[in-house]
Amino acid sequence: MVKVWELYEKGDWVVPFLIFSISLFVGASFLLYLIIIWSRNKKIKRTRLKSEYSLLIEKMMSAVVFEDVLFSALKEDKETGLLFKKAFFRETVTETIINLHKNYDGVYAQKIEQFYKDSGLINDSFKKLKDLRWEIKCKGITELSEFNISEAFEKIITLSKKKKKTLKITAINAGIKLAGTKGIVNLVEHPDPIDDWTQVNIISAFKKHDIGDTKGVELLLESKNTTVIALGLKLIKELKLTQKVKYVAQLVDRAPNTAIKYEAQNVLQSLTV
Repeated sequence: MVKVWELYEKGDWVVPFLIFSISLFVGASFLLYLIIIWSRNKKIKRTRLKSEYSLLIEKMMSAVVFEDVLFSALKEDKETGLLFKKAFFRETVTETIINLHKNYDGVYAQKIEQFYKDSGLINDSFKKLKDLRWEIKCKGITELSEFNISEAFEKIITLSKKKKKTLKITAINAGIKLAGTKGIVNLVEHPDPIDDWTQVNIISAFKKHDIGDTKGVELLLESKNTTVIALGLKLIKELKLTQKVKYVAQLVDRAPNTAIKYEAQNVLQSLTV
């Protein structure tokens, strides 16, 4: 310790330290500059490629939707076959067909869904569910629910129990789209509190997808999670499910706390007036 103090007092370390600090700063600045240039060039290249791909994809999807051309026939083309091996091209195709699927229904929508499966893009979406990044998981969930892939339901519902709020909402909404009330009933055993914002999103999803069969919504009132019970009451009230009146009445008598009892009484009153 004494030797270190003596070295400090002599000041012999100052010049080497300054040289090292300046060199480190210059090196870090140069490295940062290279990263910025690389990132910018990559972005420009992707934008250019996306523009080129879009023309080809539009032509390809026009053939699929309006000319009944199957993916197996498209794959025979050497250029198309090679492009489908590129991750960025596949991602661009997925984005395009999602937008198309939102604007079509009936036979046209079914053709797009079949293309999504035949092309293997469905496998890319399933892989996204396993990604460590929550935003990539959300992307996979959105893609699978958009194309009505019901076999993804269980995996998506599992993700609805994650802590990340955005991921939770995305998964629950997708579950509702794929399986209606079955996607809601899974919340009965949900261990964590469901905040008001998440509840609003769930109710909006129910309205958006126009779920006709509401069988099972009453099961939410039997949950041990008071926020799940509150969600059940809000759903019954918002959707005006008068056939659930008896379940709400039963909840009034066995409410776990005064807040739930008061809410149940309000719902009961609004449905019976």
